[in-house]
Amino acid sequence: MKKKLALVMTGILAAMSLAACGGSQPAATTAAAPGAAAPAAAAPAAGVELNLIIASNQTSEENPYSIGMEAFKTALEEASGGKATATVHKGTLGESESELVEKLSMGAADLVVASPGFMTAIGVPEVDFFSLYYIFDSFDHWEKCLDGDFGSKMKETVLTKTGNSFRIMGYWSSSVRDYYGKKAIKTPADLKGMTVRTQSSQVQQDFWKACGAVPTSVAWGELYQALQQGVVDSAENDYTSFMLKEHHKTPNGHFVCETHHDYTTRLLLMDGNRYEKLTDEQKGWVDEACRKCTEVERQTVYDMFKTSKEKVIADGAEVTNYEDLDIEAFKAVAAPIAEKFAADNNMTAELEMVRNAAK
Repeated sequence: MKKKLALVMTGILAAMSLAACGGSQPAATTAAAPGAAAPAAAAPAAGVELNLIIASNQTSEENPYSIGMEAFKTALEEASGGKATATVHKGTLGESESELVEKLSMGAADLVVASPGFMTAIGVPEVDFFSLYYIFDSFDHWEKCLDGDFGSKMKETVLTKTGNSFRIMGYWSSSVRDYYGKKAIKTPADLKGMTVRTQSSQVQQDFWKACGAVPTSVAWGELYQALQQGVVDSAENDYTSFMLKEHHKTPNGHFVCETHHDYTTRLLLMDGNRYEKLTDEQKGWVDEACRKCTEVERQTVYDMFKTSKEKVIADGAEVTNYEDLDIEAFKAVAAPIAEKFAADNNMTAELEMVRNAAK
């Protein structure tokens, strides 16, 4: 499995960078160049027996990932009584998730935050379940599923099918994604003929095509200019991400419509083989730290949803609230796509599990 991962990793680098969904602001630190050796961790202080490297691709100190990683460090030190600590890298091991996944596989990082989609390229198509639209109805529904039997089943699937190379230590969120574009929409029909910058997942592109839109790939770092110059008519992302990049200040990002089509799932990953080498006591420290930092990261996401929306409105963007859209029409487009995916991947039971959790 390690050899297989090494062979396919190069092939997924470009795809993951195009599918980037975060919108961090540059920090004073400089990200390592692609392919460069990871910065050496600081020598552990006296009495520290375990120093784990944790990384995300986000450089902003205010980003929920950054806050969650700092919470991991604090919780790890508290749980271990100072016997363990963490070196936190906010974009300094790479600003693309593909670089981080590669470094995790190489042993240059111990834990990383990443979108699940890359696993489809290494033989885990089931993770694209997280890419399906209108699977989750709310943050509460999302938490109920991920912290329950469905989340446990997905953890086991990933661990088994990657040969213990990727162990999910926590389910993090990147909020809920909405449409924003050059005009307001209320129904799928309003999207007919419009170009929409979206992620590269096939099931997501199928959704926009079924709405009559034209899904388009634009690198995240180039999207502001694409919206400003009319290269694309619209895009979709969460309030915090597009607020930080000021997409809503462009002509083709002015109208925000709360489609709430994707309650996102991000993975806090650790190499399962690295985890198994820890002592039982050390595993207990790490498990507790992951539990606590996951709570902090999620709450930060929920808080920032509100403040980011307020900032977008204050900046002059026109927002159509969720209640004022024909959400049932959007769900009707998404449902057969989800059902086909579930049937094709032997996940009909999981789909029903998630749907029943909303009742």
